[in-house]
Amino acid sequence: MSFDKEILRRRTFGIISHPDAGKTTLTEKLLLFGGAIQEAGAVKNNKIKKTATSDFMEIEKQRGISVATSVLAFIYRDKKINILDTPGHKDFAEDTFRTLTAVDSVIVVIDVAKGVEEQTEKLVEVCRMRNIPMLVFINKMDREGKDAFDLLDEVEQKLGLKVSPLSFPIGMGYDFKGIYNIYEKNINLFSGESKKNIEETIAFDDLNSPELEKIIGSKAATELRENLELVHGVYPPFNKEEYLKGTQQPVFFGSALNNFGVRELLDCFIDIAPTPRPKMAEERLVKANEKDFTGFVFKIHANMDPKHRDRLAFIKIVSGTFERNKPYLHVRHGKNLKFSSPNAFFAERKEIVDISYPGDIVGLHDTGNFKIGDTLTEGEELHYKGIPSFSPEHFRYINNADPMKAKQLNKGIDQLMDEGVAQLFTLEINNRKVIGTVGALQFEVIQYRLEHEYGAKCTYENFPVYKACWVEPKDKNNEEFKEFKRVKQKFLAKDKRNQLVFLADSQFSLQMTQQKYPSVKLHFTSEFD
Repeated sequence: MSFDKEILRRRTFGIISHPDAGKTTLTEKLLLFGGAIQEAGAVKNNKIKKTATSDFMEIEKQRGISVATSVLAFIYRDKKINILDTPGHKDFAEDTFRTLTAVDSVIVVIDVAKGVEEQTEKLVEVCRMRNIPMLVFINKMDREGKDAFDLLDEVEQKLGLKVSPLSFPIGMGYDFKGIYNIYEKNINLFSGESKKNIEETIAFDDLNSPELEKIIGSKAATELRENLELVHGVYPPFNKEEYLKGTQQPVFFGSALNNFGVRELLDCFIDIAPTPRPKMAEERLVKANEKDFTGFVFKIHANMDPKHRDRLAFIKIVSGTFERNKPYLHVRHGKNLKFSSPNAFFAERKEIVDISYPGDIVGLHDTGNFKIGDTLTEGEELHYKGIPSFSPEHFRYINNADPMKAKQLNKGIDQLMDEGVAQLFTLEINNRKVIGTVGALQFEVIQYRLEHEYGAKCTYENFPVYKACWVEPKDKNNEEFKEFKRVKQKFLAKDKRNQLVFLADSQFSLQMTQQKYPSVKLHFTSEFD
């Protein structure tokens, strides 16, 4: 198959939602349709002891949350689908933001009872900033929840989206009869029996046909006709161009747990979702169909396989083809590297691939060469942008609990920071190490992983800091900057990239510092121009 055809086959997307809206369940059902897994480990159902395919870390299994972002790929109707599973838990927002730099489109999952929740708002805002095409899936229709039109209003108002429903529920909760698929003009009936099988659909070209009454009853038939009339009257028809520009969002209804409305979503998605999109580098815009390979690291995951202490760098291929054993330029190091066993991901299997195309995610075994945001090319000096570190919200001193294991502790901290689990700040005044995280749960994850993966124990001590700000002086030699450094030396630290960071202990002291030293700029993210 030609290079251009391979690009057109690719769909790379992420699923985002508030925790518990059903993201992991939807991911599993998509894999089920793609034939990538044989049965779904119904996440909440204790009869099936299998935990969800995309959760592989002990903490995730215990807590029933996705912490690590994994990559799942499958073939469906000759399209190669790459799902980047993102942590829904808010303590891992940063990992999710990074993953969003590697997707070409997004599916937003919303819980019918809870509607739009806070985490969804934040993530959708990031997608809107980047004009990422979004498709909305309103989940759990087999439970009692908000009225469908109220939900559509909420999505428009709270998320600032412009929606176009492509399916519509027939009833809800106890009265849930099925889904009318506006996109394909057919009805899919709900039996509530089959969680594992794939339902048949009944095609309906004419909604006024008396057959409809026979199938769903006259009350539901009348209601459906009225609702669809309202949908056509109120919402704009679906426009693919607008969806691809990120200015219109199609909406589907369904129940992922009961495998309902998922096929409609998937069939429409592979029809309309974008193929690999161009990406902006500092130097220029790079298009997918360029012949030369370029890609960037958006995630590093250590110890994916507990039997082998390995580290995988996840690379999103932006352009050209990535070939096994071919040397590529690591732009930051300025040296060529070869990879003899690049991994691709198929559901729960990793396999070695000889060639990968734009839109694909490749896992490269890493001995410590990569950091998040690194670029690989065939020789061109390119720097892909948009993978910032955010100012953490929680700070603690990290102490070594076992003096015999200092080396293991340092190695563990180093590798976990490269992965972007948290940020490490070293105080200028006494070289003590401070860990900053976006959420408190990460401290637990770090402690757990240090012990189980590196054999090192750590303890924490509170460190009262309000915000970490990256320091950018106008002039390193002027008196004002020297005075700032002298007066604030107790609060200055270096981050992992050796950038100077000011750790403000309160909002008040941050404002005072900004007033007193106007030529010293303070930034809340590490990427500033």
